[in-house]
Formats: sequence, structure tokens, C-alpha cells
Amino acid sequence: MVNLLIDKRIEIYNEILKDKDMLDKIEKAGKLIGSTAKDGSIILICGNGGSAAEALHLSSEIIGKFQIKRDGLPAIALPADCSALSAIGNDFGFEEIFARQVQAFKDSAKLLIVISTSGNSINIIKAAQCAKFFGMNVVGLLGKDGGKVKTDCDIPILIPSNNTAIIQEVHLMIIHFLCFIMEEQI
Repeated sequence: MVNLLIDKRIEIYNEILKDKDMLDKIEKAGKLIGSTAKDGSIILICGNGGSAAEALHLSSEIIGKFQIKRDGLPAIALPADCSALSAIGNDFGFEEIFARQVQAFKDSAKLLIVISTSGNSINIIKAAQCAKFFGMNVVGLLGKDGGKVKTDCDIPILIPSNNTAIIQEVHLMIIHFLCFIMEEQI
């Protein structure tokens, strides 16, 4: 049983390593994160459930450090502010919890990173649309076919799987790749 689980992950990892387009997108996204942070602009990150945890993980690597000692860089994991989430959800609806925050940071943020295994969560789609409206770049760590949010992403990085657990595991690996590339930029 465990061998089957491991084999499926190795298959996905090998598929990614052979996909030049995906590797180019990962490199481009990492460089965009680095250049955005370097110019002092805030990087916003959002996701639901396990993807919310990934958003917090990514922001902590950007603010703290990944592998090298350096100054902290500006990043905000939008799911981290439970007071804002509950207030916005109560007053405007759950579908607005991230878009409202994106709108609030429109003058100081230049990049939104959306993390979604399906790409079809309305709150993620609305956040990406809001970011595009205000001229921000949007990077998507997505699964399956990218869902509806894919069209609002400047750099959609799709994990070729329908298995949520595998998508999230690969997202974590890509987050580490992005952080490595980002730190090379600064």
C-alpha cells in the first residue's frame, strides 16, 4: 500500500521534472516573487483549508528566511487574519474574504499568489479578479486543470493530478523551489 502511494508521487515528480514549460513557469514565478519583494511591495497569498496552511508557510519563508540569513521581506498570508475573515465573511459574504483584503492593500501590493487544488473556489477567483483589476500580477499554484481561476493568473502552475493530497504535497515542494529562486534574486 505504501509503495503504491510513493510510486504515484514519484510519477508526478518525474512528470514535473520533464515538463520544461512548468519548470520555466516556476523559475519565472520565483523571480517575480524576488523582484516584487526587492522593490518593497507586499506579496499577498491566499488559499482555503490545506492551501491556507500553504499560504502561511510561504509567507513565513518570505518574511523570515528560507535558507539564507537576510532581511525580512513583505508578505501577508490573507487567511491568517481570523478577525478580518470573520468580519468580511459576516458583512460581505465568504466569497469576498480575500478580495476585500486585496482591495485594502491595492496601493502597496503588486503580487497575489493564489493556492488552490481545484481553482474553482469563488473566494479565490474573486481575489484574483480583484488583483488583476488593480494591476497586480497573479501567480497560481493550482491542481487538476487549473479551474476557473487559471484564466486570471499571469503564471498558472498546474499540478497534473486529481488527488488533493498529492497536489498539496507538490505545492509545498514548489513553494520551496520558489523560495530558493527568490533568495537567489535578492
